[in-house]
Amino acid sequence: METVDYLGTARKRLPILIGVPVLAALVATLVVLLSPQKYAVTTYVAAPALIGGVAAQQFAGQQAANQFVAAFSAAATSPKVIDQVAADTGVNADDLRDGVEVKQVGASSQLTLTFTGPDKDKVAPVATALTGRALTFLFASQVDVATQQVAAADADVTAATKKIGDWEKTNKVAQPDKLYSATLAEQADLRRQQLEMSAAGNSKAADAAKDAIADDQKRLDELGPKLPGYQALIAQRDASTNALSDAQKGLQAARAQMGAADPKSVSSTGAVAADSKADTLLKTVPPVAGAGLLIAVLLVVLLEIVRRPSSPFDGPVNGSRRDRETAAV
Repeated sequence: METVDYLGTARKRLPILIGVPVLAALVATLVVLLSPQKYAVTTYVAAPALIGGVAAQQFAGQQAANQFVAAFSAAATSPKVIDQVAADTGVNADDLRDGVEVKQVGASSQLTLTFTGPDKDKVAPVATALTGRALTFLFASQVDVATQQVAAADADVTAATKKIGDWEKTNKVAQPDKLYSATLAEQADLRRQQLEMSAAGNSKAADAAKDAIADDQKRLDELGPKLPGYQALIAQRDASTNALSDAQKGLQAARAQMGAADPKSVSSTGAVAADSKADTLLKTVPPVAGAGLLIAVLLVVLLEIVRRPSSPFDGPVNGSRRDRETAAV
């Protein structure tokens, strides 16, 4: 078809091309205007202490701010948090999920949580509950994990200490490593005394020192084979003790983060405002009208295809007027 054909078709189908978009826009306008009034409230979250700092923190590095905002947004709409807030406020879970919106403030770690709903008295409590539950969801779990690690490390230390006690009870000797070292030192001192007594001609004292040296050597011979097993138990207890110390430090850091994420300290909720229907119309009507125009164009094309069946002289359905006139001649 030539341009004149398209224009002719458009003029002929003008009611459809205008009517469908206008009807779609009118329907969208009526839906917005007749829908119940909604109210919105925004909670501002500013928790710089949670971002960056030591590497042990949950959100550290160059992308810490973006990661925090993304994690908070995911937490605020997670099934667990939604269910908790629904139980706290009595608002339907689907309404909570549809009404919450989280936005980052610029490129900072600060963010806003906006909740929109039909009940004016509940939007503020919902926003506050969502913020608190999301922060708790993010950081309380770290405290729980750290607490479990401390408990596990403490159990390892207790078990290692018990093994040492059982070993000492079985072998009837306490702290054999220290006893072995003390015996070696005593033996060295007795050898020095033996040499001094022999040099002084005191054979009796020298013989007594010799006997004492022999007794110490027997003790050393008894303890020597047992030391490796005992020292292995000591090493295990030391490793467990170090692990416990690290776990306790991790728990302290997690608790510090949890304290820094206290909703009462890092968040503030603004005033409740009626959601502007004019803004909603501006956001809704143009896209709906555009979709209606597209549908109208497709409908006109379909009608033209149906109205003009092909014939041996017409050629393609979309042949030009000149081609049809030539064929008729």
